[in-house]
Amino acid sequence: MKFIFVLGHPAHFHLFKNTFVRLTKEGHQGLIAYRSKDVLENLFREHDFPRMNLQCRERRNNKVSIAVSVIRRDWKLGKIAQSFKPDVMAGTSAEIAHVGRCLRIPALVVNEDDAQVVPFFAKVAYPFATHILAPSSCSTGKWASKTIFYEGYHELAYLHPREFTPDRGKTEGLASSRFFLIRFAKLEAHHDKGKRGLSAETARALISRLKEFGRVVISSERVLDPEFETFRYRGDPANMHHVLSFADLLIADSQTMTAEAAVLGTPSIRFNDFVGRIGYLEELEHHYGLTCGIPAGEPSRLLEKTDDFLSRPGVKADAIAKRNRMLKDKINLTEFMTWILEDYPSRARAAQADRSISCRFL
Repeated sequence: MKFIFVLGHPAHFHLFKNTFVRLTKEGHQGLIAYRSKDVLENLFREHDFPRMNLQCRERRNNKVSIAVSVIRRDWKLGKIAQSFKPDVMAGTSAEIAHVGRCLRIPALVVNEDDAQVVPFFAKVAYPFATHILAPSSCSTGKWASKTIFYEGYHELAYLHPREFTPDRGKTEGLASSRFFLIRFAKLEAHHDKGKRGLSAETARALISRLKEFGRVVISSERVLDPEFETFRYRGDPANMHHVLSFADLLIADSQTMTAEAAVLGTPSIRFNDFVGRIGYLEELEHHYGLTCGIPAGEPSRLLEKTDDFLSRPGVKADAIAKRNRMLKDKINLTEFMTWILEDYPSRARAAQADRSISCRFL
């Protein structure tokens, strides 16, 4: 079997990397097509995957630029697919659905954001996909009939205990004492337009509180104000999950890193305009108590919650206990995706018809 994975974000590298390794070890032939973004190129150093770049240049954040960019990637992926001749394509971007439909190649779109949160993506990708793979906590709207729902999260494809073991030695000395992680997302995707996250003023107030209790480390997708450069994480990006695992607290405006903290058992506070709107994060917060979401318009509440975390003993141990309870309900997504893709689309149809099948991978 030949397959292509299409990635558009560093988190998607982690989402698919272990499935890629498993499939190729079983004798299948794979190729990764990707868009350069943030630290994605650096992450490829971890695995020498066969790969081709679909988009080297940054695009503007408007609908015309997005549409032109999608068409260019469609064209380039189409040429790659015609040459490579995959039996299946899977990924997190719309072009696999477009190219798959045109070339009659089955396409599995993998997503965890609710359709109403990423409406443009849903409209341009879902109608053309063969199947959609999404957590049971995610709404795929009117495309639910083609969705394979599973009990889990993207982050459990690479941070499940069977896939990842935290290594204190890879924290570059940070884990030798108490430390706190602040994460700035770029918030420049099409669905992020007009959305707010952590401001410089709020970050300044957070740092003044946190630094009295331990070291402050900042991980940032966006350009940092000079005053924050001294806090920047300068270690290997490939070690960030080890760092996150040993952090005492994460404060972020990033959905992905918040979810990563939750499945690792690291206490976290998410601060942005998406709070209350994303199904999988709502489940992690309200069903499992693994994170706390505060809308971006309430910075005083964020500071109060931070003070609460800092004043309470045993917060980290409590989060680890809650994480262990969550893991009893949720699957290893890498194992499930590998199983589906080894005999796609017949296994996809079976898993779609019977949700209990995914629970074999607990």
